[in-house]
Amino acid sequence: MPLADSYSYPVLGAFWTIFELFLFVVWIWLLFWIFADIFRSRDMSGWAKAGWTIFVLVIPVVGILCYLIVRGGSMHERAVRDAQQQDDAARAYIRDAAGRESPAEQLTKLAALRDQGVISSAEFDREKAKVLAGSSDKPVPDPRSAGRAPAASS
Repeated sequence: MPLADSYSYPVLGAFWTIFELFLFVVWIWLLFWIFADIFRSRDMSGWAKAGWTIFVLVIPVVGILCYLIVRGGSMHERAVRDAQQQDDAARAYIRDAAGRESPAEQLTKLAALRDQGVISSAEFDREKAKVLAGSSDKPVPDPRSAGRAPAASS
């Protein structure tokens, strides 16, 4: 069979190539992960960050292994702390963007609580005064100008 004779790439060679490609992808992934951790770390000075970066770039395999041995245990802690900070920032932004309840909604809830007997009339009046006092410092939008930009005064 001339077709079988011309094939010179054995199956073991194909598996070896796939394994080498896998190791290369893992090495690149570790390299990016370590660079992200180096520059995310707040407990290292700029010189330490520069030193680790040069060490990882000049002697890649040894540098990555040394970094994982020396600072690998705290990589997860830094990643969790940063993820928590990002989550807190996102939640704060969402709360800010969603806004608070309007005074009318707050008064409706207070009236429902008073009607159910959960709060007394005196408590209702006190909370009503707080709600109305808190809403007086905000400008009331003009419903006629809804959707239009505010006019510039000169």
